[in-house]
Amino acid sequence: MTNKDPLADLSPLSFLQMFVTQSVKLSGLASGAPRHDAIEYLGLTASSCLELYARQQMNLPERIDREHYERLIVYIKNAIGGEFEAVSGAEGEGVVHVVNHRCPFGARVRDAPELCRTTASVFGGIAARNFGYAKVELKRRIALRDDHCEVCIYTDREAAKGQAGDEYVSEGGTVVSRQALADISVRVADKMARALCPSGRGPGAQYRPVIVAESRAMREILRTVEQVAPTRAGVLISGETGVGKEIIARAIHALSSRSAGPFLAVNCGAVPANLIETTLFGHEKGAFTGAHSLHRGLFERADRGTLFLDEIDSLPLFSQANLLRVLQEGEFERVGGEQVRHVDVRVVAAANRPLESLVAAGQFRGDLYYRLNVVPVCIPPLRERPEDVAGLVHHLLATLAQRHGGPAKSLSDRAWGQVMGHGWPGNVRELENVLERVFLFTPGRVIDDVDLRDGSGIAVFHAQAPGAGGTLHAARRRATQTVETRVLQDALERHHGNVTAMAREMGITRRAIHQKLKRYALPAAAYRGDGRTTRRR
Repeated sequence: MTNKDPLADLSPLSFLQMFVTQSVKLSGLASGAPRHDAIEYLGLTASSCLELYARQQMNLPERIDREHYERLIVYIKNAIGGEFEAVSGAEGEGVVHVVNHRCPFGARVRDAPELCRTTASVFGGIAARNFGYAKVELKRRIALRDDHCEVCIYTDREAAKGQAGDEYVSEGGTVVSRQALADISVRVADKMARALCPSGRGPGAQYRPVIVAESRAMREILRTVEQVAPTRAGVLISGETGVGKEIIARAIHALSSRSAGPFLAVNCGAVPANLIETTLFGHEKGAFTGAHSLHRGLFERADRGTLFLDEIDSLPLFSQANLLRVLQEGEFERVGGEQVRHVDVRVVAAANRPLESLVAAGQFRGDLYYRLNVVPVCIPPLRERPEDVAGLVHHLLATLAQRHGGPAKSLSDRAWGQVMGHGWPGNVRELENVLERVFLFTPGRVIDDVDLRDGSGIAVFHAQAPGAGGTLHAARRRATQTVETRVLQDALERHHGNVTAMAREMGITRRAIHQKLKRYALPAAAYRGDGRTTRRR
């Protein structure tokens, strides 16, 4: 039996699909411009070449009208594998409306949903060159599991007013993109960096925040952050565990006038009910048994800064009244004290459960809810914003290389398929956990398998059942420990306890290997010598 030539089915179209897909993935590995900038540049550059080719094939006049433009973009996309068609008269004057039932990039587009921006920039670039202005709205996308693509191109500024989408204008013969929210993540990260280290020198100078916001939902959230941060309005952040609520809270603080002040965070659900008052408001010496000294609470320490109250839905009712008083009057007393203390603290709160239902059930004060929920920010789960997954993968892999001192690693096509096909019920936290494990235990620079199952073949990462958080967390931890222990034992036996050889094979530092061996009580010396080990299965 002969092996089939892997290039036997390669056509010009499939080569183009593969080339562009890989270019988009690799753009996330390069430093400098954000991924969306690289994709935008790719599409705008291609648009002029594609337009010239299509004009020649279609024998179009030098000056074209909207009907010519509509035929032109449909011809281009269908020539490279799409099934586009125009929708006549659906949106009125000054609007070109097209739909598509087959993506030119094939199934690969679901591994890189940001490829849709090449379509937007091609359509926008051609329209801007011919009409001076365009706004492109991607209404539906096959990349996001819609059954078809739907695109509206507004070539009239009046018709475009109030519509979503990215703008393209012709300035001096050059098409310039004014992406709606496209640079918002970079802008917010820049402001956070300046706030954290205003002088550009000192301990924080090397730290640069990174906010991955490829999806429109996350960019809208960052736009809200920019608008609300300079105000005193209360912000209530909601979303599943692991979606990144604290990052948004830190961004609000960094972009506010309080950025020079402290930012403190507390998980209300992790503080015992009998300690929440002293945690928030402090206590006087002798206030209760064991109070041997004065304790300043979080509100005192966060004065002129921001206090982030995570899982505020876990706050006991008797503490909610005192919290409301601080929010309304800016005053409180320490536990066991009589002196009224005044503070200037901005509170940003977050909840895992819908507070509206808790208010209806009498488990959360309505007046406190309305005080906190002036500006609601809901972060969607990762499964609802697949555009962010690729950007997060690139960012996390780069971070892991720095953290563990190993070489940069990337995902193979097979691994990309596994990552993009997973639902990530644990959101960003789960993604980081999985990537760190495969980063540490994959030899070489290419990760070919992102194993989401334990040794028994049962999926480890699944949606968390209500009330089962502790059990599931423990099961995940045990599964991770079992897999890591087996990998380390196999490597120790294979290399006869040679830590240097293990580090070279796994692509991480000797220090990281020693830390793992210490954690799992695996002495390398026991695997040296005659090759016999004290290994226990």
